[in-house]
Amino acid sequence: MSDRNTPHLVCPRCADEAVSTVTDSPVPGVWQVLQCARCLYMWRTTEPARRTHREDYPAGFRLTAEDIATAPEVPAVPPLLTR
Repeated sequence: MSDRNTPHLVCPRCADEAVSTVTDSPVPGVWQVLQCARCLYMWRTTEPARRTHREDYPAGFRLTAEDIATAPEVPAVPPLLTR
């Protein structure tokens, strides 16, 4: 079992190990923003365990590699409204 006070380098949403640091806090060592390469989930290391640890992430929102591979489509971003 991992230490709850250290960043979990497994994606909480899809369990992939390809996690990278996107940015660090302005004050060194306070927090990091991490991102999963497979599902693109992002989280800050200071968020609660239900957002940062796979075993605590809500089961209804977890993904598998198969879920991602067989997703019908990624929704398009609608065009900006003009005035």
